[in-house]
Amino acid sequence: RLDEAELTADIIALATQYGRYGYRRITALLQEAGWTVNVKRVERIWRREGLKVPQKQPKKGRLWLNDGSCVRFRPEYRDHVWSYDFVEARTHDGRKFRMLNIIDEFTRECLAIRIDRKLNSISVIDALTDLFILRGVPTHIRSDNGPEFIAKAVREWILAVGAKTAFIEPGSPWENGYCESFNARLRDELLNGEIFYSLAEAKVVIESWRRHYNTARPHSSLGYRPPAPKVVQWPASPSGPASPATPALAPRPVMH
Repeated sequence: RLDEAELTADIIALATQYGRYGYRRITALLQEAGWTVNVKRVERIWRREGLKVPQKQPKKGRLWLNDGSCVRFRPEYRDHVWSYDFVEARTHDGRKFRMLNIIDEFTRECLAIRIDRKLNSISVIDALTDLFILRGVPTHIRSDNGPEFIAKAVREWILAVGAKTAFIEPGSPWENGYCESFNARLRDELLNGEIFYSLAEAKVVIESWRRHYNTARPHSSLGYRPPAPKVVQWPASPSGPASPATPALAPRPVMH
């Protein structure tokens, strides 16, 4: 075909830029850029050029109760269930820093990544407060049983603003599968390939990746569309569309 060389060059360029993407995500990016091409043609060129297809992840089981019911409920609309979790990394000098990742399980959007050397229960409340003001209060907030999440101040504050907590069973990370999957993508596509010379640099680079993840990165479970493109319409909650007014928030707890 006349455009074979140009298409091959674009595929190689995208594969170089996004080293952990497979040919399906590369196809979605090509189509977004204006190419009229199907996944079979991209796969053929991909294999011909010796580009590596990432290994498929093994399927994980879920925690089932004796009566056959599943512990983890599924999100049904935007802001139905948020989940959050911590990830650790290091700057070039060997010092640790932590990331608090907050996602909307229905849209798969990463709502925030709070980064600092130390993050505690008050940091969790601060991050959620900012999101509640910008986006409103979700119906449920899912997390593991880490001390920052089960702290009395956090649990009482979440209930005070009208949300419900949903803690997973200890030792059952698959119950927080959406956040675990996001954490794996963050580490695989960014953290494992970057050297951060300062905390400030880490904040800038990670925030840039978060924006790309939301607005441009093709997501397989969304039909290879990004979680939050510039214009998107998600189903409203059962109570109707969210009010544009700023929600009334409970006062933040004060550390004594």
